[in-house]
Amino acid sequence: MRRTQLYLDDQLWNVLHAQSLSTGTSISELVRQSLRKQYLGDLDKRRVAMQAIIGIRKDEPDEPDAEAQIRDLRRGSRLDRMRRA
Repeated sequence: MRRTQLYLDDQLWNVLHAQSLSTGTSISELVRQSLRKQYLGDLDKRRVAMQAIIGIRKDEPDEPDAEAQIRDLRRGSRLDRMRRA
């Protein structure tokens, strides 16, 4: 953790101070929570979004074997034309 210094206007300070007293949470922790929410987003929402992606293609047919596709391309007439040139 790194230490930093912030200058807060009186209105913001008063709101943070009142919230700190009512929740028993330090002003520093309130600021950290707000910054996390603003800049890192809601962890639960990110987790739900990531879990929704898992298995998204499970009903899609399997992709053909890449090696078989390359071998099919190599059997084509284009390669024959290149060998003759």
